[in-house]
Amino acid sequence: MLNALNSNSKFLVLGRAGMDLYADPAGSQVETAARFVTALGGSAGNIAAGLATHGIATSLLTCVSDDAVGRFVTSQLKHYGIDTRHVAVLKDESRTSLAVTETRIENTQNTLYRNNASDLQLSADHVENVPFDGFDALILTGTALAVAPSRNASMLAVKRARGAGALVVIDLDYRPYSWSSGPEAAETYRAAVEISDVIVGNDEEFGVVAGASFEDGRRYAATLGQGDKTVIYKMGERGSVTFQQGDAITTGVFPVAALKPMGAGDAFMASMMASLAAGHALPDAVLRGSAAAAMVVSAIGCAPAMPTTSELDAFIAENVAHHRVQA
Repeated sequence: MLNALNSNSKFLVLGRAGMDLYADPAGSQVETAARFVTALGGSAGNIAAGLATHGIATSLLTCVSDDAVGRFVTSQLKHYGIDTRHVAVLKDESRTSLAVTETRIENTQNTLYRNNASDLQLSADHVENVPFDGFDALILTGTALAVAPSRNASMLAVKRARGAGALVVIDLDYRPYSWSSGPEAAETYRAAVEISDVIVGNDEEFGVVAGASFEDGRRYAATLGQGDKTVIYKMGERGSVTFQQGDAITTGVFPVAALKPMGAGDAFMASMMASLAAGHALPDAVLRGSAAAAMVVSAIGCAPAMPTTSELDAFIAENVAHHRVQA
């Protein structure tokens, strides 16, 4: 199904979008900062921004609060060219996520406010109103599976997307604080993985999903990749391994002087999927995702740092000789 994507493909991203507050200037600590700068945040918001920056038609399916923070997020989504018709504004006591963070690579402090988070109020009714036959791919960020009603709504979205013939991609996006227990997370993730086409995650995330059923996360990822699924197993500074139809392809990283640790995974997903839509073969698309991850961690912000296609092309041309593959 990856080959069915093209430059006219339309993407729907499901998950959280929030407001990021960065201590300013770069290097400042939150507790001593005299000022903060704002940016669109949240995994789904960042991925959607990354896709849209590549010129991909992108919509977001989420909920935001009916307040200034929710309006900030909606305004930012529109700024990036993201379709917001499936962003529900909730007139209740829920609140859009707020992250207070820093642009520094060591001892980075990231305080996330998600009590009664609006995005986790996504319901089956919201999903039922989405015309899935108008989308070629659904990208689900896994935190949306953590609790009801968002969990049930997310599973319904996956089933409806599959029914409409869309490619289903899941970014495991495991955040321990969102789940009641590891076993619950493993069981829920495995149900979603079973009906997804592409699964992307890191060492820890695949380890959690594997649970006690497999020796380790990598073995579980490799097993998934034996069939008709495409699995991207990310290993941080050691690169990634793509498992597909029994093959394993290792991709390295682009060494950079990182300013912060956040945003790499969202940039990877956005540029990899945009590259597949542009006609790049899977190994090249993964390489381009790795390059985008390097670009974002070496810049300020996450959504604002997402590269355009021409910027990504230029970065790869200048740095591919220094691209490292783990031996």
